[in-house]
Amino acid sequence: MPTIKNHVRTRAQESSSAIERMYITMRHLFNRGFYKPMGVSGETLRQSLLQLRPEIYGSIAEGKVELDGLLYVTDRLPQGIEECYVINLTSDEGYSDSHFKPIIPKKRRRNCYRIDEEQMNIEITRGRSEIYDILTHLTFLFIESHKISKSALIDDEGKTTRDWGKLENVVKKGKKLSQKEREIAITHAANILGRTFSEITTIYTEFSIPSQPERLLHLVYWLGKLAIEEQITNNKRAIKFSPVLREKIGHHIHGEIWANEIKSVLHKNNLINRPLHVISANMHGIMNVLFAPPALKTQISKHDIFDVYRMLSKNDNVGLRNKVQSEAFKYGMLYIDDKSGANIDVQIFDLEKIDISKLDIKVDEITLKSKKPVILVMDYAFGEQAYETIDELLKPFNNKNEKTHLNVESISIMGKAGILEGEKGDIMIPSAHIFEGTADNYPFKNELKKEDLESGGVDVYEGSMITVLGTSLQNKDILKFFFKSTWSVIGLEMEGAHYQKAIQAASRVRGNIREDVKVRYAYYASDNPLKTGSTLASGGLGTSGVRPTYLITRTILEQILN
Repeated sequence: MPTIKNHVRTRAQESSSAIERMYITMRHLFNRGFYKPMGVSGETLRQSLLQLRPEIYGSIAEGKVELDGLLYVTDRLPQGIEECYVINLTSDEGYSDSHFKPIIPKKRRRNCYRIDEEQMNIEITRGRSEIYDILTHLTFLFIESHKISKSALIDDEGKTTRDWGKLENVVKKGKKLSQKEREIAITHAANILGRTFSEITTIYTEFSIPSQPERLLHLVYWLGKLAIEEQITNNKRAIKFSPVLREKIGHHIHGEIWANEIKSVLHKNNLINRPLHVISANMHGIMNVLFAPPALKTQISKHDIFDVYRMLSKNDNVGLRNKVQSEAFKYGMLYIDDKSGANIDVQIFDLEKIDISKLDIKVDEITLKSKKPVILVMDYAFGEQAYETIDELLKPFNNKNEKTHLNVESISIMGKAGILEGEKGDIMIPSAHIFEGTADNYPFKNELKKEDLESGGVDVYEGSMITVLGTSLQNKDILKFFFKSTWSVIGLEMEGAHYQKAIQAASRVRGNIREDVKVRYAYYASDNPLKTGSTLASGGLGTSGVRPTYLITRTILEQILN
C-alpha cells in the first residue's frame, strides 16, 4: 500500500489561509457588533496580517515602523483618526444634516465625522468591501502604534524615553516648525520609529497637508500615546458597527436609489428606449476625447492629442478643463452628481447632439445617425459595490406601473489594476475573471483585443485576471502562485468578477437585457506588486498613466461609434 508523504505547506498556501481567516474573522466581528483591535478579540486579525505580510504594508512584521504603508493607510482614513479611542462604522444615518462637518480622506470618497475628542464615525455606503478595506488598514495602524509604544516606553509603569518627551513637547505646541526645529524633532522621531534621519526626511512632506504641515510627527505621537495608554491603563481602543449598518449591509439600498435616479433622468430626457452603452471609467476621459478637439483648437493645433490630455490631467489647468466641460454641456452632456451615498457620479452623452465632424476618432456616420446611441459613464465602483450598482442599473425601469427594459448594447469596464508581468503604465486585456478564495470563474468574449491597442506605444498583455478580496492583502507568494500556475493570471483588481456576475445574471438568467450584450474590459497597470518599489504604496502613476488611459478610452469609443 503506497504511503502518503507529509505535505509541507507552501508560503502561498499559508498566505491564502491567512486571507481566508481574516475575512471569516472580520465577518464574525461585524456580526458581533464591536471588538478591540489590540485585545483578545482582535488577535486573529493581527496574527493573520503579520503572517500574511502584504506587500503594501512593507515591513509590518519587523521591529521598525513601516513609513510607506503608514502614508498609504493614512491617505485613506480620515484626518484625526489616530487620536480616537472609539471608531464607529455606520450606515448613512443623517449626519450630513447635522452640525458635524464631513471629513473626506485624501484618497477615498467616504464621509467621516469627528463626534468628539474620542470618537470618529466612518460612513459605509459601498458594501462589505469597504468594511474589509477599513478594518485591514486599522489593524495595520494599530500594529504600528504598538511598535511606537515599545520604543517610547522604558518600563511597565509608564516611564518614557527622552526622545518621546521631546516629541511630545513639539506636538503639544502645535505650531509650524522652522527647518532647525523640524530636523531636531525628526531626529527624535527617527529613534522612536527605528528609521534613519534620511528616511524620514525623504517622506516627511508627503505626509504634510495644508492644515497640518507637521502631520507625520502628530501621527507618530498620537498613535504611540494611545498605544501606551492601552498598555499602562488597559484603556483599549474599540471598533464598533452600528445596528443600522449591520441591518442594511448587502441589501443594495444605495445602489437601488442610485440606479433609479439614473433611469429617471434617461426617461425625463426621452433617452430610456435608445441604444445604451454603459462605461465604467473616470469622469474626464470620455468627455475629453469627445469634446477636447472642438474646445481646445489652439492647443490641438500645436500639440499631439496625448500631450493635450496630459495638460488636462494637471491640477493647475482648471481653465482648460472648464472649456472642455462647457463644450460638453453645450452639446447635451447630462451630469448626475450622486446624492444616493453610492459615491458614483454619472455622465450621459446623447451622441445625436454631437458634431461628428469635430471628432478626431473613426466614426461610422450612417450607423450613428440611424441608431442614435447614448453613452452612460459611471465613476468607479469599489469591490462588491460593482455587483450592487450594475445589478440595479440593468433592472427594468418602473414608471407608473409601466415596465421598460433598457436597450443595453454594450458594457465597458476600464480602470487601473496591479500587473504581474510588465511595468506600471502597461495595459491588460482580460479573457476571464477569477474570484480569489472561491472556485468561481467568469470567462467571456472580450470585444477588446490585444491588437486593438498594440499600436499605441504601450505594452499590452492578454490573459486571465484575478478579482481579489482586497488589494491591500496581497503578497508576493500568492501572486507568484497565480502568475506561474496554469491560471496564467496577468493582473489583479477588485471589481471584474462582480461586474461580470451581474452582467451574466441580467443577460442570461433574468432576461433584463439582451443576451448578446457586448462586453469590454481593459485595465492599465497602476503598480506591479511583484516588484519592490512598484507597489501601490510607492506612489501613483502621475502623467505616465495618461497614454494608456486614453488609448483604452479612444478604442472603446471607436468600437461604439462604428
